[in-house]
Amino acid sequence: MTTPPRRATRQQAAVADMLGQHETFRSAQEWHALLRAAGDPVGLATVYRTLQSLAEAGEVDVLRTDAGETLYRACSAAHHHHLLCRECGFTVEVDGPAVEAWATAVASAHGFALPRHTVEVTGLCPRCAPATSPGVTTSPE
Repeated sequence: MTTPPRRATRQQAAVADMLGQHETFRSAQEWHALLRAAGDPVGLATVYRTLQSLAEAGEVDVLRTDAGETLYRACSAAHHHHLLCRECGFTVEVDGPAVEAWATAVASAHGFALPRHTVEVTGLCPRCAPATSPGVTTSPE
């Protein structure tokens, strides 16, 4: 006997709505703080559970920082990769046909089928890049 899907609670809907209002990756604690600042008394445990459920359903993108922190944001439906600013969290979704071909070829060469992969490229966005970065010119003051 199959059980019907559970209905989203008000708290889960609030988390999903908040995700839809922002484009940057944030930790569960940051999403929780945004909800609280908006006057929604959603508990931190509910935020964690909701984000995990949404991630398992493919409705949010998940990144792990170099420090091991997990970040979440609403994602588009199509397969994509990310450029992520390490300073401010600004994110750009990018297609990666060369990555797709490479992943398929490497998997096939080793006898793997149906490969999945995640690619995130981190750096500093134009606003956060230091003035001394290569290719950035500054005029003397």
